Amino acid sequence: MRRALAGVALAVTSMVALSFLIPLALLVQSEARSRATTEAEQRAAALAPVLALTTRPSDVQQAVSGLDAGDRLGVHLPDGDVIGAEHATPQGLHRAERERETLALTTSAGRVYLQPVILAENRVAVVESFVPQEDLDRGVTLSWVVMSVLAVGLVAGSVLVADRLGARVVRSSQGLSRASNALGSGDLGVRVHPAGPPELAEAGRAFNSMADRVVQLLAMERELVADLSHRLRTPLTALHLEAERMGSAPGAERLNAAITNLESELDSIISAARTPLAVGPLGGVTEALKEPGRPADIAGLPAEQRCEVSEVVRGRVEFWSVLAAQQERDCRLIATSEPTSVRLPHDDLAAVVDALIGNVFQHTPQGTAFTVRVERTAQAVVLSVDDAGPGIADPDLALARGVSVGGSTGLGLDIAHRAARATRGEVVIARGPMGGAQVRVTLGLDAERKRGPVRAARRARRSAQRS
Repeated sequence: MRRALAGVALAVTSMVALSFLIPLALLVQSEARSRATTEAEQRAAALAPVLALTTRPSDVQQAVSGLDAGDRLGVHLPDGDVIGAEHATPQGLHRAERERETLALTTSAGRVYLQPVILAENRVAVVESFVPQEDLDRGVTLSWVVMSVLAVGLVAGSVLVADRLGARVVRSSQGLSRASNALGSGDLGVRVHPAGPPELAEAGRAFNSMADRVVQLLAMERELVADLSHRLRTPLTALHLEAERMGSAPGAERLNAAITNLESELDSIISAARTPLAVGPLGGVTEALKEPGRPADIAGLPAEQRCEVSEVVRGRVEFWSVLAAQQERDCRLIATSEPTSVRLPHDDLAAVVDALIGNVFQHTPQGTAFTVRVERTAQAVVLSVDDAGPGIADPDLALARGVSVGGSTGLGLDIAHRAARATRGEVVIARGPMGGAQVRVTLGLDAERKRGPVRAARRARRSAQRS
């Protein structure tokens, strides 16, 4: 923008300067020549009274010497004598004498002014006044230089002023752009200082109002989540009492374990919702991470918040295997023994596994088998859930937030998508080897854990070289 404004100022002021400079330059040149010609006319006119009184060469010579000391004035007498300087051509003199009119002739050396003077007995004497070329152009070059310098100064000044104004606008717009990107990345505390032109300052104030409103809405949403979660405690308490009444009846122990686990999950949800407002680990940088000197990864999580994918998946599959046995589902787990550390909190990864396995139970008939796999690649950990159900007809629509292809809330796959995005991974839905749906969640490996095998290999090579 600065370059564009400077270019516009340069073009406009240059055109304005040229539109004034060219006519002024021609006017100065014309005025200089008019001044020199007027002086020549005045010298020639001063000899007319002398010639009217006498044509004696001595008297005329004395008058010419008194009027001109630079060899610029001459008189052509009727008898052919020439007194003073002679610069006119014979043709010009003959024409002035014959036509008896004032003539101005241009030669290579300058300009000649011829004024005929009619004497007694119809005789004609011609007074010649010469103006050298340097007199015609005297002061013109200097005037042109001065005007050119002034024009260049005006153009440069206008470009400088436009650049300063453009810089002010650019700084304000860049600050607004940086703040917008930071807010989009999850920095809820970012604000701008309204500056620049009135329009940009108003945009800055509107941005601050919008950011404040976003914070308020998020706080209200989190508070609502906490309240709704807290309401579930009452039916959970009733279930717990019913389980206690069952005593040692078959299934009572599993029911108590499930209720206890559900209460733990509710406590985690309420605790997270009551945390000071910040975007969660799957959405951006939390307020706690803004403390100077505290390490954070690419998703904005503290460096100590990691988990082993295989361990988390194994624990959640064990939990779901009880329900799978009740519904006569064949549940298999295939997990790698290699390190699978990712920078995600345990609860977030557990929520991903629960969402994927829960979708199998919700959208496939009882007795449908499923397999959970954990594989490791060079840069990532791949968590996949395959089932033998009917599959997903529209995978792209299934990944959209709040949209369900099976009648649920539509947030399960979105949880997996946000977790993958937080570790620079992805979610892919395809047809699995079991004939049903396959959901593959790719999670980027922890950078520090990823370098471990490489360093071990280097140490092994060094040891081999020493031996």
